[in-house]
Amino acid sequence: MSFSGLVKFLIGFVIAIALMIGAGVAAALYFVTKLTAPPDKPIFANDKPAVKAQATIAKSLPKPTPTKPAATTPTPATPSNTPSAEQAIATPTPSDTPSPKPLEPGAYKGRVTWSKGLSLRGGPNLESDRIGGVAYNQNIVVLAESDDKRWLKIRVEDGDTEGWVKAGNIERVESQ
Repeated sequence: MSFSGLVKFLIGFVIAIALMIGAGVAAALYFVTKLTAPPDKPIFANDKPAVKAQATIAKSLPKPTPTKPAATTPTPATPSNTPSAEQAIATPTPSDTPSPKPLEPGAYKGRVTWSKGLSLRGGPNLESDRIGGVAYNQNIVVLAESDDKRWLKIRVEDGDTEGWVKAGNIERVESQ
C-alpha cells in the first residue's frame, strides 16, 4: 500500500467519524427538544362543554416562540394583541349587562383570598359537579352557609353565576 492510499484511508475514516458524531448530536438535540415541550391538555369525552371550549381556545392561540434580542441594539418590548393561553382561560369575561343585584337579607360582599382561585360547585360537597371557578381577589356575594359551616353559597358579583365554595377562603368586604 502506498503512502497516498494510507492518507486517503485516514482522511475518509476521520470524515466518517465526524459525520457519525454530527448525526448523533443532531438526533440527541431533536429528541431533547421534543421531550422537553409540554403536551397539550387532553380532552375527554365526559368533559363539560366549558372545559372543551377552553381547550379549543388554548389550541387555537399561537404558541409563543422565544426570540433573542439583537446584541447591539436592544428593542423595547411591545405588547401583543393576542392573549396568551393562560390569559384566555383565566380571564373572566364580563357579562353583557353587568348590573349589581341588591343584597338578599343576611348576604354580604366578600373577596376571594385563596391565591389559586376557587372551584365553584353545584352543591356543598366535593362530589358535586364543578360548574365554574372564581379567580383570586375577585369580588363575590356570600348568600348562605351550609349546615356544617364548611361551605358557602356565593354569587359572582358581576354576573348571575351562583354556586358553593369551601369556607375559609373568603374575606368579608365592607360596603362603601
